[in-house]
Order: sequence, then C-alpha cells, then structure tokens
Amino acid sequence: MRDSWLWLLIAMLLLPAAAFGQGCMGGGSEEGVNVVGFIQPQFEYYPNSCPDRDYLSAYNTFSFFRARLGVVGDVPYDISYYFVMEFGPFMAGESPYMLDAYLTYTRYSYANVSFGQFKYPFSMERNMACSGLHTVLRSKVVENLVIDRDMGILALGTITEGLDYRFAVMNGSGLNAKDDNSGKDIVGRVIYTPVEFLTLGAGFASGNSQAMDEDGEVVEGEPDFTSKRYGGDFEVRYADFLAQGEYIYGKDEGGSWVGGGCGGDPVFTIGSSERDGFFVTMLYTTKWNLEPVLKYELYDPDTKVEDDAWHAWTYGLNYFMNDWTRLQVNYIRRIEDFVPAYKNDQLLVQMQVKIQ
Repeated sequence: MRDSWLWLLIAMLLLPAAAFGQGCMGGGSEEGVNVVGFIQPQFEYYPNSCPDRDYLSAYNTFSFFRARLGVVGDVPYDISYYFVMEFGPFMAGESPYMLDAYLTYTRYSYANVSFGQFKYPFSMERNMACSGLHTVLRSKVVENLVIDRDMGILALGTITEGLDYRFAVMNGSGLNAKDDNSGKDIVGRVIYTPVEFLTLGAGFASGNSQAMDEDGEVVEGEPDFTSKRYGGDFEVRYADFLAQGEYIYGKDEGGSWVGGGCGGDPVFTIGSSERDGFFVTMLYTTKWNLEPVLKYELYDPDTKVEDDAWHAWTYGLNYFMNDWTRLQVNYIRRIEDFVPAYKNDQLLVQMQVKIQ
C-alpha cells in the first residue's frame, strides 16, 4: 500500500492551458476525476520478408499498437495529476505497466513544476501526443536517439510572449527504471514563435550511466558512459497546410542504447558512436476530413561510416470520422544505402478511438 501511494504521488506537468502535454491525452477539470484513454488496433502487411523476423515471404498480422487508460484532473490548490497505464500486449515490457504518473504545480505560468514519470522533454516529435501523430510510426531518428519516458522533475513555462522553455533533471535510465549512478540527465528545450504561422525549437540533453559489458552487466571501476543530444525543429502552419521538420544529433562514449521507443525494448551496444538524422512531414487538411500526408526521413547509425544510412518515404492518408475516431493508412517505402539492402516496405492500417 505504501508503494502504491508513493507511485501515485509521482505525477505532474505543464502549463495551465496544456497541463497534460507531456502525456498522450488531454482532459481534466475542476469537477473531479476524468477517465481518459485510447485504443489503436491495426493491421500490418509486409510485401517482402522482414529482417526483424525469420519469414522468407510476405507477412501480415493484426495487432494492437497502443491501448491506454488513465485518470487526469485537478485538486485544490493549483495541482494537476496525470496517471496512465499501458495495456497493449505488443508494447515494450510486460503489460499492463505504468506509462505516465506525474503531478504538476500550475500556479505560475512562467514556471509550472512537474514531478514523476513523463515523456523525455527533448524533441518535437517525441513530445507530440501519441494520439495526435500525423503518421502511424514516429521517425527512426527519434526512436533511436531519444528516450521515450523517464523519471525526474521538470520546470516549464513562458519566458516572454512567443518564447517557451522546458528544463528537466532526470534519471536517464528510461521507463520504470531507477538510476544506476549518482549522475542525472540534464535536458532542455526552447520553443520560439516569431510569427503566428512559424514555430522554431531547439533542445539538448546530456547524461551519464555506469559502464557495462556486452551482456549489459555493470563493470566496476570503469569510467561512466556519457551521452549528448542536440536537436532543432520547425513547424509551419498556413491555412490548411502543415509542414514539420526535425534534426537530431547524438554522441555516445563507451556504449549506447538503440531503439526502445513506444514499440519495443531498447538494445544495448558497446562502443562509442555518433549518429544523426532528420525528417520532414507535410500534410493538407481537406474539407472532407481527409489529410494526405507525405513524410521523408533519414537516419545514419554511424556518421563516420559511409553507405550505412537508412531512408524512408511514408505515403499516408488520415480520415477523421469525428472528434474521437481516426483512420490512418500508411505505406512506408524504406531504402538502405548498404548492400544488400533489405526489402522491408510496410503497409499499416490503424484505427483509433479516444475515450474521454
């Protein structure tokens, strides 16, 4: 019981107008507890063999990407709470498990303070609500270079009109994990809106972790591994047109985690590396509630090695049946520079219904 209360106290975030922005859902009011959530059943089709599986021919399956349920709300005075569980059987970890749990002190717009487990406050796309992504999958550079969720404390606010910030001190060890050393990740991001239709962002993250061997076991007496992340992004909105883009660079000394976003467990690799990548997304909202989407992305797993980059074009169509229901269809054309390249194109059809 004591541990349950302790976890419940780990939950908060964001501005009064966006007090739940670090989670995947909005909601909450002064009227008490609000139940929120969403489900995302989907169909996956691989026209060729997939390198992640031992299939030698086309492969298809029905699955769940996310199935989330939680409670959000406010309590007197100036405290908001956000608690969400993940029930999706195909997500990282053994479901169900705690996804978000944080409290936020919201009195001052220049410094809302959150405490608990929430999204790593680095990267525009990582911090987009999962239920509001323009494509079914996040970009490969985001999934590989940005932690999904972590535990810590965060300050967020408005410096002046058009200039917002986020600054956090976090474990750096990821979802539902204690820190393995006394060091902490320092993470920051600023968002600048010089004119109504343009938003610019820049972020950094720096951290360290205990040295490990190839089996993921801690090696005593060795210097800590270190990591640094730098990123920049933009968003242009004009009438019904939207364009977004983001670049991220990562440098790791000693070892690094690869993957581990919403869709799977991270893999630890020994050795120093420099990685980077970017994406650009464009979409247009029509009067028929249809959104054609085009996305290009590039990810380089080692900037010092030639011909190892990974490219992808996503051709998508989003259809909004109402405010709660959305259908997404994505065809992902993947292209690798290395030889032999994989034949790993993918078709995704996802349905989403929000509960709120």
